[in-house]
Formats: sequence, structure tokens, C-alpha cells
Amino acid sequence: MKWIDKKLIGKQYPDIRFAIEKQRLRFFSKATSQTDPIYFNEEFAKQKGYPSIVAPPTFLTTVGYEKDNPYDFLDELGIEIDRVLSAGQNYIFYNLIFAGDLISMKSRISDIYDKKSGKLQFVEISSEFYNQKTTKVAKSISTLVYR
Repeated sequence: MKWIDKKLIGKQYPDIRFAIEKQRLRFFSKATSQTDPIYFNEEFAKQKGYPSIVAPPTFLTTVGYEKDNPYDFLDELGIEIDRVLSAGQNYIFYNLIFAGDLISMKSRISDIYDKKSGKLQFVEISSEFYNQKTTKVAKSISTLVYR
């Protein structure tokens, strides 16, 4: 098995900017079985004091797929996609995200480590999300395991 180069810890990737569209939020909310009307009905969301419909918590996962090649970092790490599994996704939310927001995602490799005497190698990618007002709205850590 090829060892992932730990010198890549700290590697930053180009920012991704993503416009949060109402229809996309509605589609994602339906696909993830959301039931609260704040995710679908703009009038209802506004009655609750929100500026527009609210993005469901896991919606931010889709932002990383807005690049031409969302898995380009695997090439840089030198690992094949068919040997990678998701080992977790954790979020910390600071503010809600709404339809009409413009989100910027800043990502970097925050850690590379191994377990089981190197049979499993882990890569953690930390991402921070900011809205158009440069307000930090969330942070995520995605953990991948290379086997």
C-alpha cells in the first residue's frame, strides 16, 4: 500500500463560491426527507422571522461538488477513489444559511494519520463556510479512510 505524504497536512485548496438557490434547497430538503416548512415554504419561513427558506444542515455537503473535479485532491494524495471510504462528516454550525446567500468554502487538509499498523490511512479535510457578509456560518471536518 502506498503511504500518503504527511507533508500535505496544511495544504489549502482554492475557495469555492456557491449561490444558495431556493429550488435547489427545496429539492435537497425533499431528498433528505425534511418535514419542517421552513425548508420549503418561503412565506412560512418569513413568518418565522427568516429572510427566506432555510438550508437544511447537511446541505453544505453539496458545496464541495461545485468544482469541475470534486475529487482532485485524491489525485494529489496519490490514492485511487475505489480504495477510499467516508469515515465521517462532522459539522459545527454558527449561523443559519438561507436561499439567496452566497457561500464561500475554504478547505485544507488538516490531518493525515494511520491505524492498524498502517493498514488504514486517514485524511481529514477541514472546511470553513462564510456567507456574503463574511460571517462564518459553519465548519466541517470530513474524514476519509484509504484502505
